[in-house]
Amino acid sequence: QVQLVESGGGLVQAGGSLRLSCTASGRTFSRYTMGWFRQAPGKEREFVALIWLTSYSTYADSAKGRFTISRDNAKNTLYLQMNSLKPEDTAVYYCAASTYATGSGTVSDYDYWGQGTQVTVSS
Repeated sequence: QVQLVESGGGLVQAGGSLRLSCTASGRTFSRYTMGWFRQAPGKEREFVALIWLTSYSTYADSAKGRFTISRDNAKNTLYLQMNSLKPEDTAVYYCAASTYATGSGTVSDYDYWGQGTQVTVSS
């Protein structure tokens, strides 16, 4: 069992930056593919970025060049650095853990989810 707790969300103006963190309980954090997803009101949850055990990472087109995912296995923590934020980035952001070593951006690949943190970008 893995428990995930996100933090770092908030209100920021367009063009600003935020860094989200996700702290995981348990000793096996380093074994999981970790991902960030987001869900805006009235929309489905969508993939943002993921990072494998090997630190390979990939991003949704909407995040490429602006967001950076990273992990610190010693601290059981996942990060999402978000720069050049846009109003359309407004959503609840969730971190998630997948037992697949090479997990994809598919929601159903992920076994554990955090409670989410709100990111609001004003224009």
